[in-house]
Amino acid sequence: VIGVVIGKTDVRSFPDRKNIGSERYTFNFTIRDSPTYFINVQSWGREEYIRSLSESFRVGDCVTIENPLIQSKEAEREEKFNPVTPSCYKLLLSENHSVVKTSSCYETDTKLLSLLHLPVKDPQDYYSLGDIVANGQSLNGRILNVLAAVMSVSQ
Repeated sequence: VIGVVIGKTDVRSFPDRKNIGSERYTFNFTIRDSPTYFINVQSWGREEYIRSLSESFRVGDCVTIENPLIQSKEAEREEKFNPVTPSCYKLLLSENHSVVKTSSCYETDTKLLSLLHLPVKDPQDYYSLGDIVANGQSLNGRILNVLAAVMSVSQ
């Protein structure tokens, strides 16, 4: 699978249920290869493997994923913490079988770079900041998708 990384989480650790006293490490990222299709990728493993893999690319890089495991996603649980994707599957990376290679989007396909700026949500499924200001009372307590742009960053 070849795609551009459009999102990435930080490395996290969890107690390993199989080896009491040790921890397993994980991080997720999302890749996109067309305006319509993108998929979440999950990686679990030893700390050294996960940290090294996470540091090997960033959002905006093009990656080639070889030998991922394809799994059905548990939509309700997984989409709480990852972008909602149009696929009912996710890719799982294994330290022993999978390989992630990075390359410049210009080397791979300049069309991939333009996918970075496309929203992952349906254009009819979001609120603007103006909508929220104008209708704040009626939206109270609801979970919303917001489309906004950063105008400036300062201290």
